[in-house]
Amino acid sequence: MTMMKSHAKYHLGQVVRHRKHPFRGVVFDVDPQFANTEEWYQAIPEDSRPLKEQPFYHLLAENDQSYYVAYVSEQNLIADYSGEPVDHPDIPDMFGPFQDGTYPLHFQLN
Repeated sequence: MTMMKSHAKYHLGQVVRHRKHPFRGVVFDVDPQFANTEEWYQAIPEDSRPLKEQPFYHLLAENDQSYYVAYVSEQNLIADYSGEPVDHPDIPDMFGPFQDGTYPLHFQLN
């Protein structure tokens, strides 16, 4: 029996950045292990496919061109300590104002 690493390193509202790609985002949901489609997984080049048995994060992400939702493995994220807010337009729907490098969750989720 293999022990699953299900304790997520990053928390909801935390700002993170991708290790390899130039984007940042705010964590708004966490899957304890891979929970996307097999098609999505197969679309990743084989040499950079992450392990499925690790937390995966849903991010409200931004890069220089656009805003989008990203799905990223824990191994491909690092904490962002820039202190810069993320400007994704959906953030105010889910979180309160940016404070001390993180976004507080709104409790009145619809």
